[in-house]
Amino acid sequence: MTRHPDIPSRDFVREPAPRAPYDPSPRKYRPRVADRELVQRLGRSGAVLIEGPRACGKTMTAKQVAASRVMLDADRSARSAMDVDPGFLLRGETPRLIDEWQIVPEIWNHVRHAVDERPGRGHFILTGSAVPPDDITRHTGAGRVSRLRLRPMTLLELKRSTGEVSLGRLLAGVPVPGSVAELSVREIAELVCVGGWPGHLGSSVEDPPLSPAEATAENRDYLGEVCRTDIRRVDGSGRDPARVGRFLQSLGRNVATCATVATLARDAGGPDGRLNHHTATSYMTALERLMIVEDLPPWAPHLRSRSRLRTTPRRHFADPSLAVAALSAGPDHLLRDFEWFGFLFESMVLRDLRVYAQANGAAVYHYRDNTGLDVDAVVDAGPGTWAAFEIKLGAGRVDEAARTLLKFRDRVDTGRCGEPAALAVIVGSGYGYRRPDGVGVVPVGGLGV
Repeated sequence: MTRHPDIPSRDFVREPAPRAPYDPSPRKYRPRVADRELVQRLGRSGAVLIEGPRACGKTMTAKQVAASRVMLDADRSARSAMDVDPGFLLRGETPRLIDEWQIVPEIWNHVRHAVDERPGRGHFILTGSAVPPDDITRHTGAGRVSRLRLRPMTLLELKRSTGEVSLGRLLAGVPVPGSVAELSVREIAELVCVGGWPGHLGSSVEDPPLSPAEATAENRDYLGEVCRTDIRRVDGSGRDPARVGRFLQSLGRNVATCATVATLARDAGGPDGRLNHHTATSYMTALERLMIVEDLPPWAPHLRSRSRLRTTPRRHFADPSLAVAALSAGPDHLLRDFEWFGFLFESMVLRDLRVYAQANGAAVYHYRDNTGLDVDAVVDAGPGTWAAFEIKLGAGRVDEAARTLLKFRDRVDTGRCGEPAALAVIVGSGYGYRRPDGVGVVPVGGLGV
């Protein structure tokens, strides 16, 4: 088994940046793939907004480069100051961190005006774990505020992947290198259930990592707060926590599928009957604004055939551990239900691919058409540059997955879309290699940025 280095690859190294001298972090900071992107965005924009679900590490990431800060969720006096002197909150050494800005959404326009008035770039870092309702007084921030999506930690960031198989290099046309990354089925089940939440990791002997059982209990509490408090706070609408919980359970059962809202509403029915379409849609919108769910949109390439593309997104949580928590499951449940385990594994890989793709200026989609051809992930890096991936927990399905990828390549009009930079099957464990037909095999424990 390949030893996990402290810094998995040179692309993962964060550029040096100043830390606030008065704020040494009490918790050991684990480098994030987004660290470099944050520094780059500060270098070209007046402000950077870091968005992501609660507890994914936004504040800790921002603190690594912030020179001063105001914590709106914890500092009541700071919120009161907004009514008296909004400019007071913006004073301080830059980059200035304004944490959980959506609690006082009026500050958005003050940041925008401050960016206009100040010379240079990199003045503010805003973090937010919910998107406030649109307001005509709140400018989009175009040209002033750069948006950075932060997701839960990948296997690379958790030091459970060597990063030997770089997505960036695959997009550049470099063949899958020979590698090996052994993760047992039990280890993968635990990684899915624990998730990529930084708070589960611990930082010292006095603060040890949570066990899988403790982490899954914390994840259930997390979703409990979503049902009771967070979803109401997004837009002030009163919602029944029990019905929200059933809707989350439906999403958990249908993770990594193209289930429609109507299907989710029907599946979420309880003693009071099925949810109506309007209610289910409002739940989905609120969960999207909390960034708890992040559906995978369809890819729409030019095709050689007359196949019709399906447009339903594929359902995913921000982290597969939330799907597990919604159903009060754990590693043993996954090991007894390998079909669901396979969907959850796919969702975990998609979480990581999204992080690695974003770092390479790309986006991730899925493909599905009326003939039943279905490809789990398509990474689109711009005109003429794309790669396609099938995701299979077991290596026994590699041949089937490779045939799907080759069929997909033949269906895409490569004269207009370009030849694929890579076709690869991502598996749970084992060897990485390039097959004679050109399709790569990549163990998830070797995938990196």
